[in-house]
Amino acid sequence: MERKAWMIKLKPEKIAEYKKLHANAWPAILKQISDCNIRNYSIYLREPENILFGIYEYHGTNFEADMARMGNDAETRRWWAVTDPCQEPLQSAGPGEWWVPMEEVFHLD
Repeated sequence: MERKAWMIKLKPEKIAEYKKLHANAWPAILKQISDCNIRNYSIYLREPENILFGIYEYHGTNFEADMARMGNDAETRRWWAVTDPCQEPLQSAGPGEWWVPMEEVFHLD
């Protein structure tokens, strides 16, 4: 098992919409996340900075393949088409980065 953490900005005018979408996440999306070996997935919002922080456990053996499978899923792409316009990459994001990875510097079980 490997923990992963990511950050992105949430557009202020999209906060209510984003919260509503995730309060009613589509069952097919939840299934796809699980099918791609992701467990214990949470997204947190920090206001007033409007930073989203996502953290999950990856329980698979090939993260890149699982993420490619997720990205190729039609329902996932449809979900991203409604959630992505709510977000904007951090200023420090590299080329092609959307959610930016974070480094774990401490953990206690």
